[in-house]
Amino acid sequence: MAQEYDLVILGGGTGGYVAAIRASQLGLKTALVEKGNLGGTCLHKGCIPSKALLRSAEVFATAKNSDEFGISTGEVSVNFAKVQERKGKIVDQLHKGVQHLMKQGKIDVYDGFGRILGPSIFSPTAGTISVEMNNGDENEMLVPKNVIVATGSRPRTLPGLEVGGNVMTSDEALSMEEIPKSIIIVGGGVIGIEWASMLADFGAEVTVLEFADRIIPTEDKDVSKEMQRLLKKRGVNIVTKAKVLPETLKQDGGVTVSAEVKGETKEFTAEKLLVSVGRQANTEGIGLENTDIQVEKGSIVVNEHYQTKESHIYAIGDVIGGLQLAHVASHEGIHAVEHIADQNPEPMDYDFISKCIYSSPEAASVGITEDQAKEQGYKVKVGKFMFRAIGKALVFGESDGFVKIIADEETNDILGVHMIGPHVTDMISEAGLAKVLDATPWEVAHTIHPHPTLSEAIGEAALAVDGKAIHG
Repeated sequence: MAQEYDLVILGGGTGGYVAAIRASQLGLKTALVEKGNLGGTCLHKGCIPSKALLRSAEVFATAKNSDEFGISTGEVSVNFAKVQERKGKIVDQLHKGVQHLMKQGKIDVYDGFGRILGPSIFSPTAGTISVEMNNGDENEMLVPKNVIVATGSRPRTLPGLEVGGNVMTSDEALSMEEIPKSIIIVGGGVIGIEWASMLADFGAEVTVLEFADRIIPTEDKDVSKEMQRLLKKRGVNIVTKAKVLPETLKQDGGVTVSAEVKGETKEFTAEKLLVSVGRQANTEGIGLENTDIQVEKGSIVVNEHYQTKESHIYAIGDVIGGLQLAHVASHEGIHAVEHIADQNPEPMDYDFISKCIYSSPEAASVGITEDQAKEQGYKVKVGKFMFRAIGKALVFGESDGFVKIIADEETNDILGVHMIGPHVTDMISEAGLAKVLDATPWEVAHTIHPHPTLSEAIGEAALAVDGKAIHG
């Protein structure tokens, strides 16, 4: 017997389950379909487990340098099995929390793989969901008034560098039983750099091969330059303008691959190879061919309210491309649900979204880069303040990095804020609020930042925009 709903959500990741909770709050009868575990990639194969490993690596690095703080620990070692056990406990606790939220919201969860059907005996329009149940039971038929596709993404691979043997993506890396002595990371974007930082802290010999002329190429050039300098200082071998040649891959107890670097072919050898070249949307097998939904470059096309060409079918998160970030997916899901419920939500401004890199040092940004501002015709003024002049940074023993604020010289509006240094991922929300409120550097500077805190760097950078920094 078919079950009727106001809303059925395909995918129980961060975007999907948050959308379900908001729908429940608005009184919509809601079902969520998830083949794997609630929480999706972010909770089980991305944000949370990787940050748990990064934290353990950070603690290990701090312990090794504890003598600088006057603390003698003797020889410090890594018990990687316990590192993985701690990661698992964190994931399990959060997973149980999501399950509780589904019960609390009276959201029906179907454990299985959902496919969208075309017009049928169940509905004259496309959108009925056929759920292939994980337990082998007969397919469930869900007949919703609205659908949200939130099927997420998976790691992209390169032809010739498919997963197997000593070649892996971040999915497989999260389940490693031991730290490799050496690793080649193909791709110097956000995920690649986080893994490079983590494994370097754990003691691995790390080589990063990046096709572009700089690592984390979507970030401000000054941040990329500082990140590269500090990673190299810690022993990470970073090779830019490197075109990896998959056909040269050899696996014989380890892995060897060649790359064209500035006109020369160079060979690289390590115990493992991690492919980190972005993510691709999960659009296959979910029945899009039974609808008028448009797919371009592998991602579902939507309007400003996340409606597809089928106006009652929405799509959010990684499956629509754009900024593939958990917090983005959550807010897209909330917006889509509020649009379904006739709440008239304002379209999201992606210029207000903060981006974070959880390496050591951390990096974070909101708004546009200095180069983007100039390309868009702005006459800019820039303020930069170094963490080495901040007392709390010296207390932490982490004084590298800076805060950089870019403003429009004509209107004085803040265009972008870029940070690299200690705990900047916990500081970027102030800059995000400044963007939302269309603040000026003057307003940020006159927000009194307590002393001693790392956030003083934001106030000083705001003053530096007009050449008025106190400690710089």
